[in-house]
Amino acid sequence: MTEHHDDPLPSWAPGATRDTLLSFLDAAMDLAPTDRVAVFDNDGTLWTEKPLYPQLGFFLHELGLAVSTDPSLADRVEYAALIRRDDAAVSELGLPRVGMALADLFTGMSPDEFTERARRFIHESRHPTLGHPYAMGTYRPMLELLDALRTRGFANFIVTGGGTEFVRAVSQHLYGVPPEGVVGTLIGYEYVTVDGAPSLVRTNQLTGDANEGHAKVVNIQQHLGRRPVLAAGNSAGDREMIEWAVATDGPSLGILIDHDDADREVAYESVAGTFETTENIVEVGRRQGWTVVSMRDDWTQVFA
Repeated sequence: MTEHHDDPLPSWAPGATRDTLLSFLDAAMDLAPTDRVAVFDNDGTLWTEKPLYPQLGFFLHELGLAVSTDPSLADRVEYAALIRRDDAAVSELGLPRVGMALADLFTGMSPDEFTERARRFIHESRHPTLGHPYAMGTYRPMLELLDALRTRGFANFIVTGGGTEFVRAVSQHLYGVPPEGVVGTLIGYEYVTVDGAPSLVRTNQLTGDANEGHAKVVNIQQHLGRRPVLAAGNSAGDREMIEWAVATDGPSLGILIDHDDADREVAYESVAGTFETTENIVEVGRRQGWTVVSMRDDWTQVFA
């Protein structure tokens, strides 16, 4: 989290985007406290997702450890494609199949052990291009916005396509969002008895759909029970969530992060991970009147 004094958004450059955010922060004070709800995507919105998602980096790290213990795992077709970094083979196999294969690495593991491994990876393993721990890949301007909302009585939630437990492992420390404030793709658990004591262990099956697109809106209602008045995202997988937030009565704000800064991060078009679209999400955002944030022009500093 960030520290600031009189200026709530010190890393946001002067201009129309910053003015819009400040105007919303002022207008939102007219909302009832229970209506002050903000939801944020995670990958590419709160922290960097290139050249690979941090969760995928974690899975590949764990795959390497597993193969070092049991070399025969490298013969499994999904793992072989990942180890070779064969993007074509991974694409042909399909993300759902590869994702379930990676989930197998943690089948039978307790929630606490998974959390500890994920937390250790984020804080100790280094980002492949930035050179510092993944935990330092958060976006400073977005941390400032989270803080500004929090000081104005907002409840901030993370609504991510990533694994719920993976993000929960670090959400409090990185974003000030408690674990129960994370809504993501859910893995199933099995209730078991170990040495006479009740326990939970992970399975390799999803509970519900991957948390992208319309699933984000459904899961906001099912898990949070409160409709947001602010939604921030960066990809086509966030479209419905942003549309849902800005369709409310009274002050509302839809934010889309445009990754257009090739010097300080990566310039690219953000797409959904589990479905295809035909229109660039930045063009969608501009057409619908969302606040499209230029990382290049609107942020004076990118990383925290």
